[in-house]
Amino acid sequence: MADETRLIHGFHAVTAKLRHDPAGVREICLAAGRQDGRMRELVQLAERHGVRMVSLDAARLDGMAPGGRHQGVVAKVAAQQKYLTVDDVLDGLTEPALLLALDGVTDPHNLGACLRVADAAGAHAVIAPKDRACGLNATAIKVASGAADTVPYLVVTNLARTLRDLKERDIWTIGAAGEAGKDLYAIEQKGATAWVLGAEGEGLRRLTRETCDELARIPMYGAVESLNVSVAAGICLFEARRQRTI
Repeated sequence: MADETRLIHGFHAVTAKLRHDPAGVREICLAAGRQDGRMRELVQLAERHGVRMVSLDAARLDGMAPGGRHQGVVAKVAAQQKYLTVDDVLDGLTEPALLLALDGVTDPHNLGACLRVADAAGAHAVIAPKDRACGLNATAIKVASGAADTVPYLVVTNLARTLRDLKERDIWTIGAAGEAGKDLYAIEQKGATAWVLGAEGEGLRRLTRETCDELARIPMYGAVESLNVSVAAGICLFEARRQRTI
């Protein structure tokens, strides 16, 4: 049977795939004539892993990644994703970790949207428990609009235990909770951070809440009392990103 492939694009996605699963990269298509530092680094990484590279013009690349910002890089990768652990992801990072953990998100549309947000914010992984979660099904993958290929989705047996493991690796775990005394803008997030969010309306489970290093709320100025989990995730992750730039 032919080896099924799918396309991923952008420097972040392709570089992450090369680092975590180089055997799953079948071919990398590069913008002809682009030779800046970022491109040279990617080429060197691909050469180290013996990955085939071809040069294509911009029109061809645009056709391979319609509507996407391919940045001059499109890769053909194995359709079946390699199983990754939390340690696999953390051990391959070159910057402080930025993670999103989801507790009780059972709607695949919400999961797909969370993956898109995580990709946009440069989060290194989305973590969810095996139980009380929808899983990365076809609906979630479609809603994610490619982010299911760029952001590792890590399924763990026990979320509270995983959060404790993150804390042992000096990753600060922050639970989003409407009743928290601090708002997210009052918490320093320049170092390794994991945001933990529950489903809209239900929030975090008790044990998950108690395991977090601290809780924070998103200040609400209107009449609504809660936000969709993907919207809340975007606010939290982008605040962490903003703090890293100042």
